Amino acid sequence: MKNKTRAVIAGLVLSAGGLIGIASHEGYKGEAYIPVPGDVATIGFGSTTNSDGSRVALGQRTTPVASLKRLGEHVEVFEDAVRRCAPVEMYQYEFDAYVSLTYNIGANAFCKSTLSKKLIAYDYEGACKEILKWDKFQGNSLPGLTKRRMEEYDTCIGK
Repeated sequence: MKNKTRAVIAGLVLSAGGLIGIASHEGYKGEAYIPVPGDVATIGFGSTTNSDGSRVALGQRTTPVASLKRLGEHVEVFEDAVRRCAPVEMYQYEFDAYVSLTYNIGANAFCKSTLSKKLIAYDYEGACKEILKWDKFQGNSLPGLTKRRMEEYDTCIGK
């Protein structure tokens, strides 16, 4: 049975299930690659920046252990963005869905989104539905993103 009480946002951290969800959505690649034409170099579990803040470069290599460490470090940035830009009570599963989305679209995009505005207005249902709109890259829907957004939406509504 799901918890029926939303928690104060300051007390929420990504759950283990949420972390595994991000890792599975992103997949692992030991060598930097371009996920779709026009995108930036990505490595490990979807990282586009290194621990020092520099951009990932094609030809760069990593290991699963280093990638898991980087994922853990990067997730904190996106948890903070969700807390800062949508400072409302949430269920753990809602928080997990929003952190997963933010990890993929970036903190600035989340903070400027209609989704965060709906959360601030306590429109939880409307905010979850906004997740589904983030399935495009350069104006085109991508099947992989559509699938990921459906899974994040399902998480957000407690399925």
